[in-house]
Amino acid sequence: MRLPKINLLVKILIAIALGILAGYTLPIWLDRLFATFNGIFNQFLGFLIPLLIVGFVAPAIAEIGNKAGKMLIATAALAYLSTSLAGFMSFGLSDFIFPHLITPHSLGDLGTGHDLEPYFVVIIPPLMDVMSALTLAFLMGIALAYLPGNTLKSGFVEFREIISLAISKVIIPLLPLYIFGIFLNMTVSGQVATVLSAFMKIILIIFAMSFLLLIIQFSIAGLVAKRNPFKLLWTMLPAYFTALGTQSSAATIPVTLRQAIKMGVSEETAGFVIPLCATIHMSGSAMKIVACAVALMLMEGMPYDAGMFATFICMIGISIVAAPGVPGGAIMASLGLLASFLHFSEANQALMIALYIAMDSFGTACNVTGDGFIAVIINKCFPTKKNKDEELILE
Repeated sequence: MRLPKINLLVKILIAIALGILAGYTLPIWLDRLFATFNGIFNQFLGFLIPLLIVGFVAPAIAEIGNKAGKMLIATAALAYLSTSLAGFMSFGLSDFIFPHLITPHSLGDLGTGHDLEPYFVVIIPPLMDVMSALTLAFLMGIALAYLPGNTLKSGFVEFREIISLAISKVIIPLLPLYIFGIFLNMTVSGQVATVLSAFMKIILIIFAMSFLLLIIQFSIAGLVAKRNPFKLLWTMLPAYFTALGTQSSAATIPVTLRQAIKMGVSEETAGFVIPLCATIHMSGSAMKIVACAVALMLMEGMPYDAGMFATFICMIGISIVAAPGVPGGAIMASLGLLASFLHFSEANQALMIALYIAMDSFGTACNVTGDGFIAVIINKCFPTKKNKDEELILE
């Protein structure tokens, strides 16, 4: 008899609970064994991040750039604008709200191996830094979009598959054990109560932000299409609740497509925009990542300003477009930017992963529902013959 499959969120929650319990019960010599594993995992993750950027961003740019068409350009531009504006909105609200809810410096120094020293350290230096990886990815992606021939492009697509396998077969399965080690470490150092208390506040605020974002998006769509925005949003709610269960934009495409057509979007436009936006529109993910980053930086007393986050948000709108299609893929694609632009340590990144995945379904649901607002706008700006006939009948 096959046991039921446990999704990643449940595994992470179990790992957090077991990590706290183990921190109070296990002997230090055994705790140090898990600290050793976390040190090796950190090194491998740091090695993989630049390869992930090159492997996902370069072929994504090549594939989009090779498909000419005004509708494609408009959809991609609107998806990037929506993702970036969601990040800026999230930063503004987080910077205003979180200082009243989170005690600054409440975590102190959350460096790797705090109070728990690993038995040994394995150094795996990355082949390049994050900015070099981004530059190479853009250079190769743009070149591949315009150069004839498919040999090198096929090579990058296969390289993407290799990195995707490394994430889905190594990183994701070992992630709960990594989170277990992080919370074990925090329990031993006496920080776990502060972290869990802050997590609950952050999750509630981000949940409220997601609905505010959707109201803003559909208000814009309603203004452009001259429709009732709340009726449009209500029509898209089945897609929202489906995404809550599946935690996958791709798996929700059939429902999103059906609801977009029910909003009045033509079948041709919906069939083009919805599958594309399932890959490139990540407004909910950007909102979560930015809010979690602000919260963790406040908890550790790390300095930040609007300029630092402006650069980070503009870059994240590009990086998570190429996020691997696995639970938590967006945060995996953002780890390099967190380290490069916001100076997140390995332990900071681990907390970001845990906090992000705890809300993964909410971000995915926000992404998917927001795809409908883009479909409405594109449908209005690029009317098909069927749309034009319907407008003539209404007149």
